[in-house]
Amino acid sequence: MRAIIYCRVSTEKITQDTSLKRQKEELENLAKNHKFEVIKTIEERHSGFDLEREGIIEALALFKDKKADVLLIQDDTRLGRGHSKIALIHELRKMDVKVFTIQDQGEISLSDADIMVLEILSVVEEFQRKIARYKISRGMSRAINDGFEPHKNLSNIHMGGREKKELPVEEIINLRKRNLTFHEIAATLRGFGYDVSKATVHRRYKDYCNELEEK
Repeated sequence: MRAIIYCRVSTEKITQDTSLKRQKEELENLAKNHKFEVIKTIEERHSGFDLEREGIIEALALFKDKKADVLLIQDDTRLGRGHSKIALIHELRKMDVKVFTIQDQGEISLSDADIMVLEILSVVEEFQRKIARYKISRGMSRAINDGFEPHKNLSNIHMGGREKKELPVEEIINLRKRNLTFHEIAATLRGFGYDVSKATVHRRYKDYCNELEEK
């Protein structure tokens, strides 16, 4: 398995250099013991309460791109403090990334409280996904009930679910005339395969209105 070593201290003091060096050496031994291939070693000096850390963001990007499978840290406090730690563990779990620590000499051991919070976060995210799917379905149903015929109107959709990059502006106008909100229009178009936000729909509609005024 491919691993990323992550070392962190919270201050810029020179005395922290020894801690970074020790963390790195111990984590290299941990990787060797578990036969991990270390593809990256990240060292940074930053507060664990802050999520906006260049080093940890780089690590997350590598995991997202499937460049590594395991994160190696000294203990859970090196990952972060307070809410930051929980947020990062949650993101790593969603990407199926394993976290190994020197403290545990293997996979990270979480407290019952941490596990409970992570389970709550997972439930909330699933609930949000269900709400999003409901909004898409509601927007599509409303548009169809008002006479919208997607198989005729969304001519940019190709066979196999692939679509052209350009949005069907004429359908944004048509749906708006049927009194759909910009949020409902965006949800409806996403249901037909267009990656579009409410803001983009609103901007395209405003551009259309501005063009009409100029004529």
